[in-house]
Amino acid sequence: MQIHTTVESLRAARRAAGRVALVPTMGNLHEGHITLMRQAGEHADEVIASIFVNRLQFGPKDDFDKYPRTLDADCEKLEAAGVTHLFTPDESVMYPTRQTYHVDPDPAQVATLEGSFRPGHFRGVATVVLKLLNIVQPDVALFGKKDYQQLMVLRNMVNQLAIPVEVLPGETVRADDGLALSSRNRYLSPDERSEASRIYHCLSRIRDAIRGGGTHFETLERAAMSELAANRWQPDYISVRRQSDLQVPQKPSDALVVLAAARLGTTRLIDNLEI
Repeated sequence: MQIHTTVESLRAARRAAGRVALVPTMGNLHEGHITLMRQAGEHADEVIASIFVNRLQFGPKDDFDKYPRTLDADCEKLEAAGVTHLFTPDESVMYPTRQTYHVDPDPAQVATLEGSFRPGHFRGVATVVLKLLNIVQPDVALFGKKDYQQLMVLRNMVNQLAIPVEVLPGETVRADDGLALSSRNRYLSPDERSEASRIYHCLSRIRDAIRGGGTHFETLERAAMSELAANRWQPDYISVRRQSDLQVPQKPSDALVVLAAARLGTTRLIDNLEI
């Protein structure tokens, strides 16, 4: 695996490559990321991963400096997964001057769910991903479904700005008890880890009820929120939305997804299931 820290080095490697897949990350990789890398290898001759902790997507309550940097361990995992190139720029490479141009996603799509708790987050994500797409110029780019709202924002950005790249979703990787793999899981105590799969089971019951003909979404949402709250969680939301834009469903033919975010102890977990 070749490691590149400059745009010039990466672009030279890109020119020599055939069909390329890009998987952007902030590092601190887990098995979900590695599965995404392997999936990327099925769609391209070469896989380029990026690791960059993007200051623009951190809010005032997020601790940018404390985000785990685990480059050596990440490199070992990426090489084992068949990644051919790793782009690890520092801030002076990604933002050589103060970033005054930004991507502002549709307010209706980012002022809800995660966006209501992390204002400005998706603006930062979309801006850095657009820069990475322009630098790498991949044929395909892969993003995990666990961050469903992020996937929706980036897919819509690519479509509306006519960026010549195919966005592919990666399925959420789960532990045996259903908990979605996440770098945040490391902060759960053993007792909290035993409880953490409840969020997945709440989503599963909502999904199964709707597949069985249930249409009272608010009742299902309230019941799941109450169950979490009764078991030491602090739920932010559990909501049934349209897959395409994460707005409230309007007609029976809408493809749906149920999304959740809740804090268990000091750890905030997100998850979702398509219906």
